[in-house]
Amino acid sequence: MDRPDGVQQNVLTLGRWLAAQGHDVHYLTSTTTRPDLAQVHNLARNVSVRFNGNRLSTPGWASARAVDAALALDLDVVHVQMPYSPLLAGRVIRRAPARSAVVVTFHILPLTFAARAATHVLGLVQRRQMRRLDAVLAVSSAAEEFMRGAFGVAGQVVPNPVALEPFRAARRAALAAHSPSDGPRVVFLGRLVERKGAGALLDALGLLAGQGALPSGLEVVLAGTGPQRERLMRSAVELGLGDVVAFPGFVAEEDKAALLASADIVALPSLGGESFGISVVEALAASRGVVLAGDNPGYRSVMSGLTDQLVDPRDAPAFAAALAAHLADPALRRMASERQAAAAEQFDVEVVGQAVLAHYTRALDAAGRRSPSGAEPARPAR
Repeated sequence: MDRPDGVQQNVLTLGRWLAAQGHDVHYLTSTTTRPDLAQVHNLARNVSVRFNGNRLSTPGWASARAVDAALALDLDVVHVQMPYSPLLAGRVIRRAPARSAVVVTFHILPLTFAARAATHVLGLVQRRQMRRLDAVLAVSSAAEEFMRGAFGVAGQVVPNPVALEPFRAARRAALAAHSPSDGPRVVFLGRLVERKGAGALLDALGLLAGQGALPSGLEVVLAGTGPQRERLMRSAVELGLGDVVAFPGFVAEEDKAALLASADIVALPSLGGESFGISVVEALAASRGVVLAGDNPGYRSVMSGLTDQLVDPRDAPAFAAALAAHLADPALRRMASERQAAAAEQFDVEVVGQAVLAHYTRALDAAGRRSPSGAEPARPAR
């Protein structure tokens, strides 16, 4: 809950929306220090691990007493983020009373062979527990396909919810304030790890620099933190981009929209391992210019109808050509911005939240419980 990633954003965005609709939301989680959430139940301690190209925390052992105390809240829906730890969520599912509907959302699409193999092993261990599920969701068709192979269970695609209004507002403000005389601005926002593709962006820009094709006044912002930061800074200098590229470091959640809106090109050239693309959705809604995204299954699911803006980040000449074409053509960027803003709307939390509630209703019916649309508000647990 303390590390910003797609699963955390799904939980927080949906949980806050459900609470605003009048539902009683509880968060069953492992160690968190968040002061901004009510009804948080810490059931276990976190253990730090590396998985799928990221460093993340996974829950350790949750005691039966702690789990039973949380389940004594008489929860209508227990919504589990999947793949889940057998030491925490697995125990919650096993001990959940029959009257509670159990819903899962599957999130990942492993990048490496080791990550795929580990997930398949976890799926084999947990297949029997899949029979307890009343509704199975996945954030994209690519994630659903992998889930079927690894866990032997099919699901419905319900994308990650994104609270779009701050990004819409930032785009409106940026369009009103932008001067055509300003030099073009390219923004990357993400973790500075290899799979997110910041190095591929520098390589493509380096080709343009070598050709003398960088426009006057170009500014490139590589925002975020991660283990590759120092290496990327050295690479920028070696490629002749030292005076062009800025590394502002960590960007707070409340500052993301303005940064994305300031870009003529938002470049998110992830190499893979993406089951969805919350950062892509945010950029589509915010950018006054064009979003160029890595052509991987997760991002492709978000960029439906915008596939001409997908790039292969491993093909530096082709990536450089796409950058050059959009840097040189403000009209092309404006046209892309209009299409993008419309495409992002399907991922707004108001749309996705209603879809999730519909699945809760069907899951409650399967569990023989009342519908959350009834007179008495349900109490979904996150």
